[in-house]
Amino acid sequence: KANSNSKFSYLNFKLEKLQKIYKQLRREKFDLEKNVAHRNRELQEAHNQLIQSEKLASIGQLAAGVAHEINNPVGFIGSNIHSLEGYIKSYSNIIFVVEKIKQAVDSDDLKKAKETVQELKEVEEKVNLDFIMNDVDSLLQESQRGVERVKKIVLDLKTFSREDSEEKEWSQVEAIIDSVLSVVHNELKYKAEVKKEYSETPQIKCHSQKLGQVFINLLVNAAHAIEEKGVITVKTYQEQNNVCIEVSDTGKGISEENLRKIFDPFFTTKQIGMGTGLGLSISYEIVKRHGGEIIVVSKLNKGTTFKIQLPITN
Repeated sequence: KANSNSKFSYLNFKLEKLQKIYKQLRREKFDLEKNVAHRNRELQEAHNQLIQSEKLASIGQLAAGVAHEINNPVGFIGSNIHSLEGYIKSYSNIIFVVEKIKQAVDSDDLKKAKETVQELKEVEEKVNLDFIMNDVDSLLQESQRGVERVKKIVLDLKTFSREDSEEKEWSQVEAIIDSVLSVVHNELKYKAEVKKEYSETPQIKCHSQKLGQVFINLLVNAAHAIEEKGVITVKTYQEQNNVCIEVSDTGKGISEENLRKIFDPFFTTKQIGMGTGLGLSISYEIVKRHGGEIIVVSKLNKGTTFKIQLPITN
């Protein structure tokens, strides 16, 4: 019996020890999970900051071109305003003579009225009133188009540069591409003709700013691959349950050796200051996070095509 009690006490002691170890392990598991969750949040924040930094770096590289795109309409708006100032002075001269006619008529001085009417005709001829009346409408319409152009560039740039919300939104990829083309227009126009081959694709749920970042990277890279003058083709279509976007160029192409490393972080064949080497690796990550695929096909001295597949429902 004493031996039996001794065994029971020993088992009880071991059980209590195991319970303590179990509780300790549970606490450590909880702490570990907490630390892992915290580190994951930190990594996610760092990743988001990296994407935003690369986006802002892209905007920095495009800044001169965007400024040029804004300066063009601002320049001719300024010129139009200068012309309108001259026309206003001409109108003022005509109004001054018309007032003299009214005064002559009010005082029943018909002789003076006739003389002033003749003076009015001479002034109208001198300032070329018919031309002014036609040109004013043209100047105002051209200035309005310029203002709308500047508003669109600023809106597209603002939309692209702001941080994405956590929630995805329903968007049309063609609309995202058009906004991006507005921002990068100056970067492309001297290097390539841009051809758009859009199909009627359905909307997808996505982070439109992040996809915009992908399209900017692909379009700017396409322009940099063209040494003189070429063609960049942007094509959209539906393939089974995917919306597909192809960006093709007639540039110098990519060697097989570089093709294997093209999505590696910090890999670049550009000159120092022309890129961070993160554009395509971040683009790859963005597409993957949308549940999609990005494929590249290239031939030296023929050109390159990047194909992005994005699921219609994800």
